[in-house]
Amino acid sequence: MTQRVTVVEKILNANDQLAAENQQRLDAAGVFAINILASPGAGKTSLILRTIEALAPRLRLAVIEGDTAPVTIDADKVIARGVPAVQINTGGECHLDAVMFQASLPQFDLAQLDLLIVENVGNLICPASFKLGTHKTVLIASVPEGDDKPYKYPNIYRGVDALIINKTDLLPYIDFDMDYFRRGVEMLNPGLVAFPLSCKTGEGLAAWTDWLEQAARQRSRA
Repeated sequence: MTQRVTVVEKILNANDQLAAENQQRLDAAGVFAINILASPGAGKTSLILRTIEALAPRLRLAVIEGDTAPVTIDADKVIARGVPAVQINTGGECHLDAVMFQASLPQFDLAQLDLLIVENVGNLICPASFKLGTHKTVLIASVPEGDDKPYKYPNIYRGVDALIINKTDLLPYIDFDMDYFRRGVEMLNPGLVAFPLSCKTGEGLAAWTDWLEQAARQRSRA
């Protein structure tokens, strides 16, 4: 058991070192990057497409899409909106890691980018342990998933910098206690900035895109 723990620690330490190198590369190019985490169906791609719609006129964007299967469904949607995208197929792995992220960066002209958005594999467990080298990590929770997710998956809530609460248009139809949900989040990550919104109706999206644009512009001036 001790040997196994040591091996796992070595893997994570090596990943963290590579993630730090990735972030240095992004910093040198003046690119702000975010890593979007969520369970399958929470609305990662929908949020990215809405974000492109809002920010593409003002920022130079690119997207990295992570999937376990050899498909380009989400990347094709991004490219169709005039934004460059790279698809990472993990071959069944339940998360992206710093090695995969590093391998994707040469596919872009980083000098021509302001904001890089990474859509991680849909999973609430594995992605929490593997840094990529992005500047911020954003978690999407959706109303249909239920209000107990912070209590059941605490690790992923502890390590994020912003929280999207998606599909708020369904609140009248689903038993979701927002106060209970927020109490769970606050216990794990006090003061976490949260954006209740609906990618379907557009309600609440402006607060999210304003925050993201401000963060990207601050990074480019750093």
